Amino acid sequence: MSAVLADDYIRLANVSKTFGDVVALRDISCTIREGSFVSIVGPSGCGKSTLLRIMAGLIGASEGRLAMDGQPVSGTRRDVGMVFQSSILLPWRTVLDNVLLPAEVLGLDMAASRERAMGLLKLVGLQGFEQKLPRQLSGGMQQRASIARALLHDPKVLLMDEPFGALDALTREQMNLELQRIWMESGKTVILITHSIAEAIFLGDVVYVMSARPGTVRRVIPVALPRPRSLQVLGSTPFTQAAQEIRDVFSHTGSLD
Repeated sequence: MSAVLADDYIRLANVSKTFGDVVALRDISCTIREGSFVSIVGPSGCGKSTLLRIMAGLIGASEGRLAMDGQPVSGTRRDVGMVFQSSILLPWRTVLDNVLLPAEVLGLDMAASRERAMGLLKLVGLQGFEQKLPRQLSGGMQQRASIARALLHDPKVLLMDEPFGALDALTREQMNLELQRIWMESGKTVILITHSIAEAIFLGDVVYVMSARPGTVRRVIPVALPRPRSLQVLGSTPFTQAAQEIRDVFSHTGSLD
């Protein structure tokens, strides 16, 4: 299934991925416009994370083409940042030093990177926690630090692989609000993998609904909700209609579990 949006920054054309005799992804074609927030939801094992890793250049597609900013993706890129399911902070480094890690790896100017890191920690609500160790932070605060780290080298695209899945419901809702704010202030293109229908709709401009393995895009659902969104939209008619449309897809293809 193909989705075409104006001013596309990322373009996938007939992308498939196999691991041995296992077909993980099949014939995915879509375009993603610059500055948009895209949510991807689907059953466990449908290839969502595999798709994100292809976009990140961490693995290659078996078939098809992937282009970003008009250039084929053949490996990792400096204009892409990634946030994983766990924060993966180094326990012996302070919050600030964890955020500065990409500057060390990429050989960036450390004085400028430190200034940017301080600004990012303020952006994600961690001002005053720069010298704390990860064990001194809550789970939500650790994920905020990982978002700041992913943004340090100023990527145009932020890929997020179920970053809030391990958080409790209340913290997750707060992180959804924080992520929306960060996205709106930063202007990045964000692609979020999630198992949560509510999270996908609340954050996304559009929701891509994937089938069970071999994963493909079964439906593309635009989200007609104004920004910024408060938690009150969870009870609105457009929200519940979008949620029901996603559930209708899974009633024919399998659950999210």
